[in-house]
Amino acid sequence: MSELAVAAEKLDAADELGGKRDGFVLDEVVYLDGNSLGALPAVVPGRVEDVVRRQWGELRIRSWEESGWWTAPERIGDRIAPLVGAAPGQIVVGDSTSVNVFKALVGAVRLAGDDRDEILVDATTFPTDGYIAESAARMTGRTLRPVTPAEVPGALSGRTAAVLLNHVDYRTGRLHDLPALTAAVHEAGALAVWDLCHSAGALPVGLDEHVVDLAVGCTYKYLNGGPGSPAYLYVRRELQDRFDSPLPGWNSHAEPFGMRPAYEPASGALRGRVGTPDILSLLALEAALEVWDGVAVEAVRAKSLALTDFFLQCVAEYVPEGRVECLTPVAHAERGSQIALRCDDAGEVMKRLIERGVVGDFRAPDVLRFGFTPLYVGFADVERAARVLAETLSLA
Repeated sequence: MSELAVAAEKLDAADELGGKRDGFVLDEVVYLDGNSLGALPAVVPGRVEDVVRRQWGELRIRSWEESGWWTAPERIGDRIAPLVGAAPGQIVVGDSTSVNVFKALVGAVRLAGDDRDEILVDATTFPTDGYIAESAARMTGRTLRPVTPAEVPGALSGRTAAVLLNHVDYRTGRLHDLPALTAAVHEAGALAVWDLCHSAGALPVGLDEHVVDLAVGCTYKYLNGGPGSPAYLYVRRELQDRFDSPLPGWNSHAEPFGMRPAYEPASGALRGRVGTPDILSLLALEAALEVWDGVAVEAVRAKSLALTDFFLQCVAEYVPEGRVECLTPVAHAERGSQIALRCDDAGEVMKRLIERGVVGDFRAPDVLRFGFTPLYVGFADVERAARVLAETLSLA
């Protein structure tokens, strides 16, 4: 057994989150793709069966009240709130990330006022955010300017209405400085909209502490809500009475069953609702979030950094020099919970890794991505992944 394998055993033995692994449905595969789709929490299948067979099959329409279906979007939002540093009453769950980005960005522009005619968007963003930002700019008559997060402070002006940024770069795993960038946006009189898809459930976010205006995020990555599970929208409490959603649906009406022709928005986070909630996915997500009971996000962050540090150590030891290049910052303050390695023929290399039981993913043209979900990834997984990577590259 190698020294690194022995070290992995010791680290796993001392891991305070190690017992959480039993709360997931896992096999012998090293699963390092939780930054795309989280593993299945073991409680979910039984809960979904109850929702389908009893709540829907037996109670039917009564479940909107008796099973709490109607209040699920805000109730589950309050379950997510501590994971992103928010007090209750500011998050509503529903719709996709893309839809919530649209709601948040157009809402932010409307809050900023008519005298601000420019939107800044992260030039390195996940493509959908850029597509939505471009459409939102056209619909609101604003100019869209793509800039990198590092360029944001210098690009801000009295023209800036809103800035849409990613907390963690989906491709490289770079963690951007949410507190400093939010403060700079506010100093310019604009509103900050953050995409938390690659940070929520992996590291502290501090939405309330850093006075973030609006935020969105998915729930199928580090929150393990299942494929296509509903996203969420955060609207800071102080802005809620002025938040003007561009998608005013009957579910966000002050009297949803009044069926009035004129729209009157509900109060609070409910303004972020649109149409009938996706109950099956919502309640699967609610069950999945139970794995977080008793878990501090700070402990998750500490393990995440330890896992990624150890992976980089193992890669440096096992992989021949010059065969891969790390795109993820080494500095902890700039690192999310993934490691991105540039590699020749990366697509083929990832296929071979998966065949050998190490699952990450590939991003064109040449990036291997490995996501580290601290609730179920251990240090032995990390050592094995680096060792198999080295063996695979030696055969390429």
